[in-house]
This record gives sequence, C-alpha cells and structure tokens, in this order.
Amino acid sequence: MARLLITGGAGFIGSHTCLVLLEAGHELVVLDNYANSSPEALRRVAELAGPGAANHLHVIEGDIRQPGDLERAFTAGRAITASAQSANAAGIDAVIHFAGLKAVGESVAEPLRYWDVNVTGSRQLLAAMAANGCRTLVFSSSATLYGYPDTVPIPESAPVCPINPYGHSKAAVERMLADVAASEPGWRIASLRYFNPVGAHPSGRIGEDPNGIPNNLFPFISQVAVGRREQVQVFGGDWPTADGSGVRDYIHVMDLAEGHLAALEVLLAGEDQQLTLNLGSGQGHSVLEVIRAFEAACGQRIPYVITSRRSGDAASTVADPGHAKSLLSWQTSRTLQEMCRDGWAWQSANPDGYR
Repeated sequence: MARLLITGGAGFIGSHTCLVLLEAGHELVVLDNYANSSPEALRRVAELAGPGAANHLHVIEGDIRQPGDLERAFTAGRAITASAQSANAAGIDAVIHFAGLKAVGESVAEPLRYWDVNVTGSRQLLAAMAANGCRTLVFSSSATLYGYPDTVPIPESAPVCPINPYGHSKAAVERMLADVAASEPGWRIASLRYFNPVGAHPSGRIGEDPNGIPNNLFPFISQVAVGRREQVQVFGGDWPTADGSGVRDYIHVMDLAEGHLAALEVLLAGEDQQLTLNLGSGQGHSVLEVIRAFEAACGQRIPYVITSRRSGDAASTVADPGHAKSLLSWQTSRTLQEMCRDGWAWQSANPDGYR
C-alpha cells in the first residue's frame, strides 16, 4: 500500500484512475480545484470502490499553483502516515499529476492561461515534492507533442514537434522533468503520452463531463446521441484514409487508468529512472467508423455533417505502444465497441453529466 497524491483526481481520467488505485489498496490524497470536474465524481468513485473506500480517499479542494494548497495535501499525507505508524516520514510516496488544461482550441485563444496552469502549476508541484522528500511522479502527458508525425504508428523516439500552445506546454513540462531528474539523484519519473481516452466505467456511474461545448469527438457524439446537440461536425472528408475522415488511436479510459497503476508499480519497485511511454491501443479508427460504432451501441442514428479540415489536425495519429507493453507488461484489452457501449451507459444515465 502506497500513499499517493493525485492532482486533478476528480477529472475524467483522474477519477477512473482513483478508482483503480483504491481497488489496488492504495491510500489517496486528491487535490483538485474543480475547474473542469465535479466533487460528485469522487463521491461516486468511493461508492464504486466498495465499503470503507471513503476512509482511504482524502479530498482537498485547492490549486496546484498555490504553495499553501500543495502543503495542505502533503500535510494530509503525513497525517495518514502517522496514523499508520509508517516509517516514511514524507507521508506521500508518489504523485500522479493530472491537473491541467487540455483543450487545443482554447489553448490557441488563451495561451498565457495554459502556460500558467500547465507549466507554472507543474513547477510549483515539483518544488513541493522536493521540499517534502517525494521524488516519484507519474505525469499526464499527451500525444499532441508529436504534431504532424513523420511515421505512423508513432514511436516515443519520434520528434517532439507540438503545433499548438497546449502541446507546447506539455513539452515544456517534460523538459522540466528531465532537467529536475538530472539535477539530483532519487527521482523516478514516468511521462505517459496518451492518445485519445474515451469511454467510461462500465457501471455508467463515472464518465467524461466536459464544461461547455466538447473539444473532443467522443463526448460530442455522445451528447448528440442523448439530444444535447444537433449533429457532429466531421472536420474533413478528403483525408488520405480509407473513408476520407481522420484516423485516431482511441483508448478506453479504464485501460488508461490501469496503465497508470502499472507505471506507478514499476517506478516504486525500481531505482532512479525516467520513462517516456506511449499509452494507446496501436490501432486506428476513423471518425466515421467511430460514429457507426456509437450508433450500434445506442441503437439510433447519429446525425453528422462533413465540413472543411480543421487547422492543426493530421490525417492519422496512431501509437506504437510496444515500449509500454515491454516495460510495464501492460496493453489495452477493450475494443471500440466496449468504448462506445460504456460511453453510452454513462451518457444515457447522466444526460447532464454530474449536474
């Protein structure tokens, strides 16, 4: 059992990962300001994790940019340590860092906000970790770093060439992590570059609940299916793909959550190390293929319209996940049909999200 600080743990990926970590027996301190999440998600996580789980989930409302909020989180970790009579004086054994902004279009409109939250917030977190004797970190990175890939599937050795402020902010944090790891011994860091997380917990109790108009395809499709939006916009029907629509690597959020647990276990069991890993399925699906799969899951037609290509998009973005399979003994197991089935279970039972 480890004592873990989860930043942004009430968000889409964070909440599903918290559930997996609780089920694995870990003690969690979650720090979240609910900028794009809801405390209801964590209440449901504790419910899903079973009797007594709420006693192992300690929630603090706060912002990673605020040193005082970070210190409250580490203080909570020390309190857990004291009650458990642990030999680890630091309290927190490791951090899983989800907190940040993630909408590409929004980052273009508000670049300073993205650099402030994603980069300044990460710098404050690293400083708090160092001050509290915690040097093990799993970082939520992104395949957005690859920009327009030269080769597909994309290996971790591909050039880092982000094409928007969101991607630049993630690349900057990865660079900062490398510099910190090189500055002194003891750091164990894994940067996980996600491809396209979708779906929901199969219970339908927790899922993706974006504020405002969704920036990603999957929640947009599910909101059209439930009647919240009229139709899906497909950006480009003339890409060099089998059906003309863009191809992406979709990963079930539960596979992704299990990938975080696997990365954490490798870090905690090893010496100083810095890992950079793609988390994806290695299989691409087109936009039109996803729409058809979701129609099968929800039993109704999903209206869509094909519009012009969107600036910053690539024809195909698919992971080479072989490195993660080798190092973590992890790979995805859930299909596109399961992603759609679980996503619909969430959206149909929660048409207005957590509200």
